[in-house]
Amino acid sequence: MSEDKKPKEDAGANEESEAPPSPKPARRRRKPVRRENTGDAPAEATGGTRPGKSPSAKPAARDRVTDRHEVKPTVRYLAELKGKRPIVGLTAYDAIMGKLISDAGVDFILVGDSVGTTLLGYDTTIPVTIEDMVRHTSAVRRSNPACLLVADLPFGEASLSFDRLLESCRRLMQEGGADAVKVEGGRDLADDIEKLVATGIPVLGHIGLLPQTVKAIGGYRKFGTERKEAESLYTDAISLEEAGCFAVIAEMIESKVAAVLASQITPPLIGIGSGPNCDGQILVTQDLLGLTAKGVPSFVSPYANLAKDASVALSRYVGDIRNKRK
Repeated sequence: MSEDKKPKEDAGANEESEAPPSPKPARRRRKPVRRENTGDAPAEATGGTRPGKSPSAKPAARDRVTDRHEVKPTVRYLAELKGKRPIVGLTAYDAIMGKLISDAGVDFILVGDSVGTTLLGYDTTIPVTIEDMVRHTSAVRRSNPACLLVADLPFGEASLSFDRLLESCRRLMQEGGADAVKVEGGRDLADDIEKLVATGIPVLGHIGLLPQTVKAIGGYRKFGTERKEAESLYTDAISLEEAGCFAVIAEMIESKVAAVLASQITPPLIGIGSGPNCDGQILVTQDLLGLTAKGVPSFVSPYANLAKDASVALSRYVGDIRNKRK
């Protein structure tokens, strides 16, 4: 997940951008059965509303108790939620937060490499190692979450030999206790992802903004605002579907393109900063709770301000001790 903290941007600028239509790329392997026919390509996403969803629908009040749903910790259960109800995911990096998030009723927890920017003090996710990911994944596993636990494959691990990729995924599952592994990248990694799935490793795909490539792309930005890029995202999504991903994360993708991608692929498309019309949403928990030192991404509306609350509480404690009030 991207952790770049940037100022609020004009939400309408990217939402209104449109890409001209174009034909769908040819599929590489099997052609899965589609649930519905909604268009030819993401470039035709000018409406942006999924079937059955009203563009005027308003979210529930934030002080209302969230409806609880049955949750099963399997990739099949999560994949079959598509078309039934929105999928909900959050990040966790330790046992305490893992327990709290699981008890809230999420469908899956992601131990993201965002641990680097959220907890470890790095500017990007690039310095995070496989040892870091195994350590934090095992910490969340010890909270015994009652939902699917997914671990991020850190920078560079997917670009080496397949043996190295397989070994890293093995560690995340055997040593860390992950139920599945998230891999950043699209068509270029599809063949290796297909091999991972064949060995019994469930894979959560990730397209759009890839935080591990931030040095190469020159910063964080929205993807899919131009036709060529929208077509590329479509090809990536189809490639990951055909490789066997049980779901795909869509990060910082233009919302109309994300809406069409969600309707065109069989696996759930789970958004982060990609608009409301994906099959589900995931956020970095610290952003959601306002527990950050540098602010939150422009697409996040925090549900609390724990950083402020903690600062006030800590200052009160220091003052009480110094003034002998305790």
